[in-house]
Amino acid sequence: MMYDPGKSDGPVVPGKPPNEAGRPAEEVVEGRGPAKGNPSQQIASRTQCRTDAPSALERVRQQARRDGKMRFTALLHHIYDPVRLELAYFGLKKNAAPGVDGETWRHYGENLGPNLQDLSERLKRGAYRAKPVRRAYIPKADGRQRPLGVTALEDKIVQRATVEVLNAVYETDFLGFSYGFRPGRSQHNALDALYVGLLTRKVNWVLDLDIRGFFDAISHEWLVKFVEHRIADRRVVRLIQKWLNAGVLEEGKRLRVEEGTPQGGSASPLLANIYLHYVFDLWAHHWRQKQATGDVIIVRFADDIVVGFQNRSDAERFQGELSERFAKFRLELHPEKTRLLEFGPFATGNRRRRGQGKPETFNFLGFTHICGKKRSNGMFTVRRKTIRKRLQAKLKEVKTELRRRMHDPIREQGAWLRSVVGGHIRYYGVPTNSCALNTFRFQVGRLWMRTLRRRSQTDRLPWARMKRLIDRWLPPARICHPYPLRRLGVIT
Repeated sequence: MMYDPGKSDGPVVPGKPPNEAGRPAEEVVEGRGPAKGNPSQQIASRTQCRTDAPSALERVRQQARRDGKMRFTALLHHIYDPVRLELAYFGLKKNAAPGVDGETWRHYGENLGPNLQDLSERLKRGAYRAKPVRRAYIPKADGRQRPLGVTALEDKIVQRATVEVLNAVYETDFLGFSYGFRPGRSQHNALDALYVGLLTRKVNWVLDLDIRGFFDAISHEWLVKFVEHRIADRRVVRLIQKWLNAGVLEEGKRLRVEEGTPQGGSASPLLANIYLHYVFDLWAHHWRQKQATGDVIIVRFADDIVVGFQNRSDAERFQGELSERFAKFRLELHPEKTRLLEFGPFATGNRRRRGQGKPETFNFLGFTHICGKKRSNGMFTVRRKTIRKRLQAKLKEVKTELRRRMHDPIREQGAWLRSVVGGHIRYYGVPTNSCALNTFRFQVGRLWMRTLRRRSQTDRLPWARMKRLIDRWLPPARICHPYPLRRLGVIT
């Protein structure tokens, strides 16, 4: 069935979930609302008949929710709308590095109206051309280099507007256990879901999955086929193909890329989610319902996937069949980083009887997950701590930056360190992680003291004064997030 969102299809009651959903109702409702503060997606004000008039994208969203097999034939006019392009421009980072064209956010904004109007006209008549992505590298925690694509400014604007339009369709399709780069969802939502699943479901084995070079291995051919399942507007599909075929500019040479999506672009996370939705999510959801003999929990944030099983036989069978399915779509599980480990309330006792020591741990979204016991009653719980390598890498970055800022005024150093420590605490401030938070704050203060003492050969900074500086500028280590069972209960 085809659908043209520009045509009226009768009155629709917005915001009401279907009574007989094809999947659990919480997956239909959760995270489906319009983004807060985005005028282009908000419902229009009340009309004289006292009923809400749905906006253009809201009608697309309602139709996509009503019919999961409908293909949309007219979406490009939502993308080249100058108002949407302007909102996309102001949603970009102002100080981001320029792409191959050297265009910066501020320079483009000096003549914003005519520039966006020209971009809109080029999109409308098909004259828009995507520019190659400038390849840059950023260091990883393990010492390796992660390739990052720096997209040209106009490509960022168009990609951001396109993602906003396509989200109206795909947010009704994506399943509840997918959390990565979706509106209204964050890393802590995924961490809460994993924590609650490990505690409330019968999980004895955890399969920690790692896809080898996922963003560089995505097949363009399969990706376009998956997009065409829902998008019948050939102009939008060609727009996506332009980004995929733009190539990479590295060391002055343009390289054509047959596979992968460059990390760093606004469209890359959505395209990756679409790819894994069809390759992994739908298959895993069906496998859990039809083939599993016990409880199965699934949490996915982009290409980071954790699956919990009640029975080891299910876990081994799932891993084997998943490897075969990934091979069909040109993906591969990393043989060294993909691990099956015993984890849960009975893991400690079972491994002690076998003489195998403590249960293994696994990492997910910056935290090491550990089998533990509650102090109050000795019951099983999941302890989460900052990954040691992440903590050390962050302290190394702070040390390098402090060396660069050595002769800045103390007030400027303190303001910068306050933002660094505050941001670290706001992310890693989860229950059971207070020790790692205190360690980070203490080590930052120690590095700051060493930097200040090196500014002069005669002035020895006493600890009493340094402690006053630390207390004034560095936020105290505290737990910022409630227990997942409490927060998830409020949200759902």
